[in-house]
Amino acid sequence: MKKVRIFPIYIALLLIIMYIPILLVIIYSFNGSRLSSVWSGFTLSWYRDLFRDRSMFEALRNSAVLAVLSSLAAAVIGTLGAYGSANGRLRSRPAGNVRHGSAMYSGAMEYLAILPIMTPEIILGMVFLAFFSLLGLPFGMTTLVIAHTAFCIPYTYLLVKARLAGLDKSYAEAARVLGAGSMRAFRDITFPLILPAVISGILLSFAMSFDDVIVSVFVTGVNTNTLPIKIYSQMRTGVTPKTNALCTLLFAATVLLGLLSAYLARPRRSSVSKEINITQSKGEIT
Repeated sequence: MKKVRIFPIYIALLLIIMYIPILLVIIYSFNGSRLSSVWSGFTLSWYRDLFRDRSMFEALRNSAVLAVLSSLAAAVIGTLGAYGSANGRLRSRPAGNVRHGSAMYSGAMEYLAILPIMTPEIILGMVFLAFFSLLGLPFGMTTLVIAHTAFCIPYTYLLVKARLAGLDKSYAEAARVLGAGSMRAFRDITFPLILPAVISGILLSFAMSFDDVIVSVFVTGVNTNTLPIKIYSQMRTGVTPKTNALCTLLFAATVLLGLLSAYLARPRRSSVSKEINITQSKGEIT
């Protein structure tokens, strides 16, 4: 009696459940009928209508600018936080055991760093709404960038810290022995090694910021409309094939970004390790 392999069946069912709805959206974006339930022939008219919609592209531009600004800001803050946490730069001064207190303090800071991705988005939105109202900030692109940066930081932080945990610290130590300062060692040794993780964090943060709806609804302004909010507002009047066409284009862009992220995240031998191997080889020959 042959054994039934459960894992391939599970993967097949998972792929079917995930991608059949996406495939239907792509197919019906070429539907000539306005109703998604009725197929009346192949057409590209909905794509032409989409490219004539100025308000849609204005919302797309706002979402792209917002995602770029927030992902870059989150990359800087998250990378610095991960580097400081991985190198033990956060220190506490308890009255008792210094090492134990420092570990607890570092663990608490790490928990606070990843807290935004564990908090429900509706809670984050309400918190940002109250916070910006208290500060008197006008709601618009500025409040959107601040809020999106806050919940994007943990993605870069976790990716960079995981990359730092797998690095050989002897590279940076060798640079310091040769006279390089901490900043020079980080710039020339550590940063090139963690750059794939930083870029992956930027791409992931870009995707999370680009399609956010809940937090954006709470902190957006009257004259600032993002693409997810515009699509969500159109859901009340019914989905047209023009929305399916937009979803098809966004899905294609997401696939390209995912492939780019996977390519950049591949482990590579850096020039530093190559030079070390060449030096070791020369030493063995001599």
